[in-house]
Amino acid sequence: MKTLKNYVQLIGNIGQDVELREFNSGSQKANFSLATSENFTNKNGEKTESTQWHKVVAWGKLANLVSDSLSKGDQVLIQGKLTHRKYEDNNGNTKYFTEIVASEFLKITRN
Repeated sequence: MKTLKNYVQLIGNIGQDVELREFNSGSQKANFSLATSENFTNKNGEKTESTQWHKVVAWGKLANLVSDSLSKGDQVLIQGKLTHRKYEDNNGNTKYFTEIVASEFLKITRN
């Protein structure tokens, strides 16, 4: 159960092509957005869809694999952990980010 303390598993669609960055150190980072949707009937009896957008990041060899394998519209299963970070911009404003750091992925379909 130790591994379930911070575990995320989502199935959704890639919202944009994967952005791959390489750093001076040689490490690589892939960024992309993932949309998850659910359908429900609202209090007025109307069928409604709610979509949530998630920021996903992959590092190292997984970043390369994600970049080579996934593109906008693909349906994918992502496994990883939820992380929070913050930084101060040039104007002194604190910015907060929540991301999923991917550890595995499985491409389900391609649009």
